[in-house]
Amino acid sequence: MIEVFGDERSGNCLKVKWILEYVHRPYRWTQVEFLDGETRTPEFLAMNPAGQVPVVKLDDGRPLAQSNAIVLYFAEGTPLVPTEPYRRAQVLEWLFWEQYSHEPYVAVRRFQRLYLGKPDDEIEPRLMERGNAALARMEAHLRNRPWLVGDDFSAADLCLLPYTERAPEGGFSLAAYAAVRAWIRRTRTALGLDARTGSGPGGDPS
Repeated sequence: MIEVFGDERSGNCLKVKWILEYVHRPYRWTQVEFLDGETRTPEFLAMNPAGQVPVVKLDDGRPLAQSNAIVLYFAEGTPLVPTEPYRRAQVLEWLFWEQYSHEPYVAVRRFQRLYLGKPDDEIEPRLMERGNAALARMEAHLRNRPWLVGDDFSAADLCLLPYTERAPEGGFSLAAYAAVRAWIRRTRTALGLDARTGSGPGGDPS
């Protein structure tokens, strides 16, 4: 069985949970407390020398790291990854943008508040500025379209959802982003998340 090593509070780890449940792949979840040094053990570093979660151990024992790469691996052959080259490249464009221009600000500010307990006045102001710029770009893009790529739900929507909907935990307000809020609702529905409320990692009741 597929084994996922992750922290269920992490948006990057949630991507892996959601794609596996979306494509109906059974898995076993191993909670990793990275703040306690569990990603720095020899056993973990043997799977991922970068010392980061999530990591997936495939059925044959091979490890795979980096959340968006894991999502693409399990989404391959499904409508989440378009076969038309331009549409496929657009999905990848959003995935690269998420890791370069969204996650480093929205998720990092969330991490500092939620995990490290930092007050707002001790967090670098640039994180708020750049995080809001990322949310504003999504707002402008989604104002006249339902999904990030084309007319269909894709891996781009799945990968942008976790840290976008949890942006308020980083101190970001979504009040000014009506199109983003509507997209969050659509994406959650497409993933069946609200229907699975109360389900923890692995699909077992929490």
